[in-house]
Amino acid sequence: MHALFDLSGKRALITGSSQGIGLALAHALASSGAHVIINGRDAAKCERAAAQIAATGAVASVRTFDVTDHANTQAHIDAIERDIGAIDILVNNTGIQIRNAFVDFPLADFQRLMDTNVTSAFAVSQAVVRHMATRGRGKIVNVCSVNAELGRASIVPYTTTKGALKMLTKGMSVELAKLGIQVNGLGPGYFDTELTQALVQNAEFTGWLKQRTPAGRWGNVGELKGAIIFLAAPASDFVNGHILYVDGGMTAGV
Repeated sequence: MHALFDLSGKRALITGSSQGIGLALAHALASSGAHVIINGRDAAKCERAAAQIAATGAVASVRTFDVTDHANTQAHIDAIERDIGAIDILVNNTGIQIRNAFVDFPLADFQRLMDTNVTSAFAVSQAVVRHMATRGRGKIVNVCSVNAELGRASIVPYTTTKGALKMLTKGMSVELAKLGIQVNGLGPGYFDTELTQALVQNAEFTGWLKQRTPAGRWGNVGELKGAIIFLAAPASDFVNGHILYVDGGMTAGV
């Protein structure tokens, strides 16, 4: 493995990593030598995910906690630092989607989206940076979306959260770069996961997606592997505040 992409000896916390894109990102970082820390609210799912990674010969731990429980976030991060070791890489992946027409969208659901998709990334990052800053190094990757750039009917609050996460990434990068911490974003396009199966199986939507995406297809989560390794590895030591879109060209065209 080229030294620029070698994560041996590094520990990576990936929030919301018991399935889908988060689990794919954990597998990717583990494949480059990182000790990955699986996080989620469902202990059984987290244990299964960690077992999958361990079966490849990599090292995986589990920390089950709800990142939207902000009062306990610092305690959980402190416990990881004490019991497992320094968090060298943080991937803020936790996110949810709620679809509804704008005029009918309940305010409570809007707030839930903000708490889950944005505030959790702020709170977890803040807790982790308090440790990273003392070491003078660290990598933070916020999982954004093409919807940070592109709107679509029925998901106005979701696009709002992803736009906010993009700007959180940029703001953090400006303030934390001098501390030796690189903060960047990973912007997936439309990927075939457990959470998108209803759309994948919707012939009308999939037809639209194939026309809208220059690559002409849904993404495979394995195609995020190179991007997350780059953003977490020494190869990106002078990359700050960048959103790396992995979207088959969707954000490049009209």
